[in-house]
Amino acid sequence: MKKILATAAIATLGMGIGSGAMAQDCGEITMAEFNWASGELLANVDKFILEEGYGCSVELIVGGTAPIFASMNEKGVPQIAGEQWVNGVRTLVDAALAEERLFAVNRGPIEGLGEGWYVPAYTLEANPEIKTVLDLVSRPDLFPSSEDPSVGAFVGCPAGWGCQQINISLFEAFNMEENGWVLIDPGSAAGLDGSIAKANERGDNWLGYYWSPTALIGKYNMVQVPFGVDYAGDEAWNGCITQEGCENPPQSAWVKSEVFTIVSADFMESGGEINDYLAARVYPGEVMGSMLVYMSDEQAEGSDAAIEFLERYEEVWTQWVSPEVAAKVKAAL
Repeated sequence: MKKILATAAIATLGMGIGSGAMAQDCGEITMAEFNWASGELLANVDKFILEEGYGCSVELIVGGTAPIFASMNEKGVPQIAGEQWVNGVRTLVDAALAEERLFAVNRGPIEGLGEGWYVPAYTLEANPEIKTVLDLVSRPDLFPSSEDPSVGAFVGCPAGWGCQQINISLFEAFNMEENGWVLIDPGSAAGLDGSIAKANERGDNWLGYYWSPTALIGKYNMVQVPFGVDYAGDEAWNGCITQEGCENPPQSAWVKSEVFTIVSADFMESGGEINDYLAARVYPGEVMGSMLVYMSDEQAEGSDAAIEFLERYEEVWTQWVSPEVAAKVKAAL
């Protein structure tokens, strides 16, 4: 159903609502509702606050990263995208911002996000000498493979995922095999999630790839481990680390994941205090993690999760708005 709604929404973007909101009367706004859990939450929290606190009328347009961005870039609709992941459309985003077709009003709406290598928090607590991936490399004994306990298990990405080759390259770059490790293909997203859940429920150590914000990272308090080396640069990352058959890939930190809140040019000009709200709106990583766990456990839609967030984390969102707006939102809950 989500896919059907997304397709229908994108197909009718050109027929959407016209120019943006004036600060004094707000008016009608089109806003992206990205089709993943955190994207649903952000959009629905924004919708509730803007409608109840600022008197706006918000239409949510469901879609994925590429189609939403393309429509904003070409048509200016939707006018707001709250959680636009940048890396997948980096060249296009840079061009749109440089040419002022779009504007980034917030370059970090969620703290602590990104991809990389994770371990359970209890692993680091029990082994305080481990600070980086460089330290982990010498401790395969902490992560014995179920098939061969004499080697350490590093769980990479399932075949077919874009991150699979990156993990293969970094596994080689950090000399993991020579140091007693084996690279495990979990087979599927369910296999990857299952391996994390199984390890945590047993209290076993686990090392592998994942990303945040996600319900699994929040539920099991998984910690992203710094690599202990600098990012090798775009040329090395894009030209070697991400490419199959690259010889002698360099050691590198994972490329920085960036998420922007972007608005159309007309909304940048007319959005007024709404843009101020969007700029101030930052979700602490642990708060987002807890909300994703709630959404997963309760099978909650974005609209229900938004109410839960507003009731549970008043001390967070009231920092984003004026006391007058906060009072209106609280009265509407």
